[in-house]
Amino acid sequence: MATSKAKRSAAAKKAARTRKRNAKLKAEAAKKAAAKRKRSAAAKKAAASRKRTTRRAAPKRRTARRAAPKRRTAARKGGAKRRTAKRRR
Repeated sequence: MATSKAKRSAAAKKAARTRKRNAKLKAEAAKKAAAKRKRSAAAKKAAASRKRTTRRAAPKRRTARRAAPKRRTAARKGGAKRRTAKRRR
């Protein structure tokens, strides 16, 4: 004889539970992937803006100041050399 109705319904319930769980896991994975994408996009953007800020004098924001130090001009670089040259004389 074929499986009883009770067994069939139990199997159906189990299958439904599995489907539900799989769907939940899939949704979680998708959410994580989306967050990851967002983060990497934000990081890319931040890196690009960091590159841009290094070319200019540092803005007033503390974080930006840390990320983008002022460029050392030729005059500033030469100053130290001149001082040491004076000391040697």
